[in-house]
Amino acid sequence: MTAAPCDIWFYHLERSALEEVLPGLLEKTLGRGWRALVRGGDPARLRALDAHLWTWRDDSFLPHGLDDEPMADRQPVLLSDKLDNPNGGQALFLLDGAEPGDLSAFERCILLFDGRNEEALRLARGRWKAFKGAGHPVSYWRQGAERGWEKQA
Repeated sequence: MTAAPCDIWFYHLERSALEEVLPGLLEKTLGRGWRALVRGGDPARLRALDAHLWTWRDDSFLPHGLDDEPMADRQPVLLSDKLDNPNGGQALFLLDGAEPGDLSAFERCILLFDGRNEEALRLARGRWKAFKGAGHPVSYWRQGAERGWEKQA
């Protein structure tokens, strides 16, 4: 019996920056009992996100680490620019055009893209077509007027 294909969720950022949206999505992921792998294409951006996640909200703690730190495999949220999944994440977050790689180990892949960036939009459209063509269930989420998320497709 083969595993179900990974669900792909596209998050179209229009009103909020990635730094505002990602921590809440990571909290929801951990709330499901899942681990998360945050894959980005720029190590400097991942280091900035690492610092941001420690201080993003006074009343919250989001356990995380970078893939080049000791015990990276034990992190509930791991930030990486590599194609492996050392922490056994069930949710993969793709940032800044990072490559998805093999999705067979993941329950869900969340692709966040900046709707104000033409290159990011072009890449997201191409990925939508490719994922859908490969048989993955895909859905599209857009920020509503109140900054909440609305499923559009």
